[in-house]
Amino acid sequence: MITKGQQVIREWYKRKSWKQFAFQQEMEDAYLQGYSGLLNAPTGSGKTFALFLPFLADFINKHPDSYKTKTNNGLLMLWITPLRALTNDIRKAMQEACDEIGLPWKIATRTGDTPAAEKQALKKKLPEVLLTTPESLHLMLAQKEYPKLFQSLQVVVIDEWHELLGTKRGVQVELGLSKLKVLSPESLVLSQDAVANDNSDSRLKTKDSGLRIWGISATIGNLEEAAEVLLGNDFPPERVKMVRANLEKKLLIKSIIPENIESYSWAGHIGLKLLPQVMEIVAKSNTTLIFTNTRSQAEIWYHAILDNYPEYAGIMAMHHGSLDNDLRNWVEQALHAEALRVVVCTSSLDLGVDFRPVDTVVQVGSPKGVARFIQRAGRSGHHPGAVSKAYFVPTHSMELLEGAALKQAIAEGVFESRDPMLLTMDVLIQYMVTLAVSDGFRADELFKEVKTTFAFADLKRSEFNQLLDFITTGGKTLAQYDEFLKVEVENGLFKVNNRRVAMRHRLSIGTITSDISIRVKWLSGGSLGTIEESFISKLKPGNTFWFAGRSLEFIRVKEMTAYVKKSNATKGIIPSWMGGRMPLSSQLSAMLRDKLDDVANGIETDEEVIALKPLFNLQAELSHLPKRNEFLIESFKSREGHHLIFYPFEGRLVHEGMASLLAYRISKIKPASFSLAMNDYGFELLTDEDIPIEQALEDASFFSIDNLLDDIQHSLNANEMARRRFRDIAHIGGLVFTGYPGQQVKSRHLQASTSLLFEVFSEYEPDNVLIRQAYNEALAFQLEEFRLRMALQRIVTQTIILKTIERPTPFAFPIMVDSLGRERLTTETLEERIAKMARQYGAGEVVNTETRRTRKPGITRKKGF
Repeated sequence: MITKGQQVIREWYKRKSWKQFAFQQEMEDAYLQGYSGLLNAPTGSGKTFALFLPFLADFINKHPDSYKTKTNNGLLMLWITPLRALTNDIRKAMQEACDEIGLPWKIATRTGDTPAAEKQALKKKLPEVLLTTPESLHLMLAQKEYPKLFQSLQVVVIDEWHELLGTKRGVQVELGLSKLKVLSPESLVLSQDAVANDNSDSRLKTKDSGLRIWGISATIGNLEEAAEVLLGNDFPPERVKMVRANLEKKLLIKSIIPENIESYSWAGHIGLKLLPQVMEIVAKSNTTLIFTNTRSQAEIWYHAILDNYPEYAGIMAMHHGSLDNDLRNWVEQALHAEALRVVVCTSSLDLGVDFRPVDTVVQVGSPKGVARFIQRAGRSGHHPGAVSKAYFVPTHSMELLEGAALKQAIAEGVFESRDPMLLTMDVLIQYMVTLAVSDGFRADELFKEVKTTFAFADLKRSEFNQLLDFITTGGKTLAQYDEFLKVEVENGLFKVNNRRVAMRHRLSIGTITSDISIRVKWLSGGSLGTIEESFISKLKPGNTFWFAGRSLEFIRVKEMTAYVKKSNATKGIIPSWMGGRMPLSSQLSAMLRDKLDDVANGIETDEEVIALKPLFNLQAELSHLPKRNEFLIESFKSREGHHLIFYPFEGRLVHEGMASLLAYRISKIKPASFSLAMNDYGFELLTDEDIPIEQALEDASFFSIDNLLDDIQHSLNANEMARRRFRDIAHIGGLVFTGYPGQQVKSRHLQASTSLLFEVFSEYEPDNVLIRQAYNEALAFQLEEFRLRMALQRIVTQTIILKTIERPTPFAFPIMVDSLGRERLTTETLEERIAKMARQYGAGEVVNTETRRTRKPGITRKKGF
């Protein structure tokens, strides 16, 4: 039987001349039956309405005769998105649907871009539907009497959940949901047994919650786990549904192949040699998005198009996260209005924004992941039934093979998993202080709530107590410093009473950390965006640089603002932003190895493989093409020294760890100083003396995972890696304050403060949970230790092919010239290195070492040569 609400929604579909998809009907049934869960649907399939309209139908069912009457309903739906840019389009679509159905509702947004006056108005009266971000949700939880805001809440929707999963922002969402579930009229409760027992296997007794929780996710490799993380470990499994669209999105993918592959670059990441072919595609399309992987690359491509194709001036724009919000909004509106032919952009336009005029997407350089490419390709033909057209532009020859691997992965439905983050204590500390800033919390109650999240299911009460001690007394180490005594305890209530502490905490809420940014403004007024302090600090007055599509002359810096004026110079430097290249995902790595196996076995069906045949023939002639069951190592000598090049095809981060590990294991046979270089395909060990690789390969432990962690600790400067991770942890956990708006603390001061805290904790409180977290994150995210372990286990089963070559091969050359520079690892003492220099150059040519600071024998690791 069709309900009143369903009837209203069907009539609305009919008036729009739209047809409900099967998954939208399934979603409607699941929602109206009270289920929570995860909606898996491709971009452009109508997934927003798939969840929003059932919510409206449910409200109409409860108020069949009065749903068109204007009343104060309070906040009924909270819609959380990862990007502020998503909220504008979603709000307009929702408001239009409500207006056409006759619901006198207001759909509002609350993000960092929302004017202060609107935020104050929202405190007095909330709309029926509020679109917000994880950070803004926590700011709401930091308000006094925040439970009143959510007393009418019926459903929380987490849009683009796959983008938040596996990040600290995702953990923020988990913690926020744990609180909202408790505030629900029929909250989930933790059994007394689970409270008393720290064992993670303790079971939770639950009853149905009045609050529905739904996530919207693109296809990833672990959808079931994604739903589990979203809902928490206390949600009744019988009340959970997975709704899959199962729509076959039409996707046309084509690689742009250089006319002469033999003369195309073997290395690089810009790809401008293929600009003419790209502009031919742009000319044939209505509107094209050109995606780049970095903001610097976007600036370079924008200027190249403007210089070489001036006819696109006025119908071309650029969009990335460092541009001023007004500029980004203008670009988005111009896209909607079909006023632009081409936009050069980064991940800032990856998600959810519906630009129907866009019919073509160009991806410059490998996206390094299948899901990321699908997401970007879906920006074209972004409506049901349309075809998404995506072109892949290789920035060097071997990237063509990644293009073939992408096509195969998409055809086989292979997608990356997003592994959830666990026990992120810095996020939990921030959340605890957030609650203390508002109405305060009681320790036992909060511990119960936090334990219901996936991220903190294994949290021990002793660890929780350490965090309580930390925010109230500064812990064992910081008790003498008042700035760390943030929370007071009154009759068991943990609360922040100091207004200055509360204000500074509200300004610091969030888990997105980056270098301190300086706003760029015209000398005459008007903002262009932000550039990181590390770049601006290198400029001198009069220097010219390119930013926001303009040639700018730097004037001065005043109060964290860089003032500029227009420059007529045709040359200038491009800003660089922190954050290296993305590593190859494990799924794309596996597909790349499969494609290479096809090549080695003479299977040449892909246009990319056929185009690369001259390169593969040269590789086979000079060395070897490895099959699936083979592991290739190349060895040769040059004026630089002795080179060893390994080809795991596992991604840059794995190769960084493996290079140091194998260099260390070789050095146990013969002490040596190594220069290390790596890319996504392999890594190089370079030293000035012969490397005993044959002897190393005879040892079964060379590629073994036995003693792996110990060897990693010895081969890498683990302290320095953990120190780098600790900078962000200290920021998120509130150990350092980055400054007030317009008065940010300089980056070097923040780094000095976090380094000092790291040293103090390491020496006086080595069991500190934040120090342990720093080391764990260094292993998991900087080295991808799990992938490293799996790669070593795979290599052990392969046949080792050691080839002595005369000169660098097509596979070796990109590694050797990699622009990110080299690492250095040495196991020689200072005396041994001086003696070697004396032998090489003669005693008279050795530099004076008497004034050098001596170093303890052992492994050192540093940038440069």
